[in-house]
Amino acid sequence: MKLLQDKTVIITGGSRGIGKGIVEVFAQHGANVAFTYNSSSEAANALADEVSKQGVKAKAYQSDAADYEQAQQLAKDVLEDFGSIDVVINNAGITKDNLLMRMGEEDFDKVVEVNLKSVFNMTKAVMKPMLKQRKGSIINMSSVVGVKGNAGQTNYAASKAGIIGFTKSVALELGSRDIRCNAIAPGFIETEMTGKLDEATVASWRNAIPLKRGGTPEDIANACVFLASDLSSYVTGQTLHVDGGMLT
Repeated sequence: MKLLQDKTVIITGGSRGIGKGIVEVFAQHGANVAFTYNSSSEAANALADEVSKQGVKAKAYQSDAADYEQAQQLAKDVLEDFGSIDVVINNAGITKDNLLMRMGEEDFDKVVEVNLKSVFNMTKAVMKPMLKQRKGSIINMSSVVGVKGNAGQTNYAASKAGIIGFTKSVALELGSRDIRCNAIAPGFIETEMTGKLDEATVASWRNAIPLKRGGTPEDIANACVFLASDLSSYVTGQTLHVDGGMLT
């Protein structure tokens, strides 16, 4: 059963890692996908071509979610190209890890701008069309680190914790218009980025997780399908932990 048939979804940071997994799984569920990328147009366009073989419409847009005007323009372009915006997944994010003692102001500001301000930008950009439709689902990518903190990641943890507070507030403001807003807090997800870590480190992380494995982009994508579909029509303002039991 295709749970997202004919829904139009915007996914920021959709050309690799978790974002790419979401694009692929959403297309399998019948969603038309508009996704953003930062620099690699070749990989993004190849992904769009690949998923459109599922019989859905797919298009990649070069857009910086951390830029307010670009977010506004993206929403306009997607509305023009697809006709509606039913779901937004704010997935774009970066890390610039360091102990606070050594962290420069620029590294703090940049992470907050890309991870948190982008969620504000995109939510503002899609609010009007969703209010007009009187329906919508906004899904914000937080992190286990935003809930429990992590040494060496004060900037990242602050940005991801901020997303949870933002999500709850938007849920309260827009609930009466049937616009839902939820967050997902992934744990240790194995992507190209974690592939660069040494095997011993990864093994020790896996071992500390009750399910004894890292998550996959598909694990996060499946949680997004639930929150994007009508299966979760009475769920808003929540943070769904997809972490193999890390925070249990």
